[in-house]
Amino acid sequence: MFVLSLSQFLKLMNRNEAWRGVSLLDLGAGDGEVTACIAPLFNNVFVTEVSQTMQMLLQKRGYELLEIDKWHSARKYEVISCLNVLDRCDRPLLLLHQIKEALEYGGRALIAVVLPFSPYVETGSSDHKPKEVLPVSGESFEQQVSSLINDVFTPAGFEVIVWTRVPYLCEGDLRQSYYWLDDAVFLLKSVH
Repeated sequence: MFVLSLSQFLKLMNRNEAWRGVSLLDLGAGDGEVTACIAPLFNNVFVTEVSQTMQMLLQKRGYELLEIDKWHSARKYEVISCLNVLDRCDRPLLLLHQIKEALEYGGRALIAVVLPFSPYVETGSSDHKPKEVLPVSGESFEQQVSSLINDVFTPAGFEVIVWTRVPYLCEGDLRQSYYWLDDAVFLLKSVH
């Protein structure tokens, strides 16, 4: 899976190569490949992941694995990344609230969402539909970005600093070896 390069991350953050952060939390870190792109910039790297197989891979990489239900009350983080998770979790509004509460003062949230928006919950839902539905509307990529900003992030207490569109390359299945999707990546700050 590929979402952002180190240089793209630094550009979004408006930082140069010499910048170093204190703490990164990567929610839904998967196998840690994306985490590995930006982890060298931080003194402390924390991760969460639902899959036990992926949890083992993350621990082998040396990341501190946090419990999926307790990460938001453990400490505050300078940067929280949540890349392509909002459309795969059962309670995305709760997740956004937890991210807001877990950011340190002046911290940033990096949120990536595949568009067109199509939620699909892999675990914890018998019908694969989330318990909480994000009110994303619009037909075009731009309309859905606008809806995410106005109908999801702003009501959740975030301000969008910058956003970009990037190709999202992810592992495929039996029909196709990889998928090329469109990701909207948002850098947010909490509005207190």
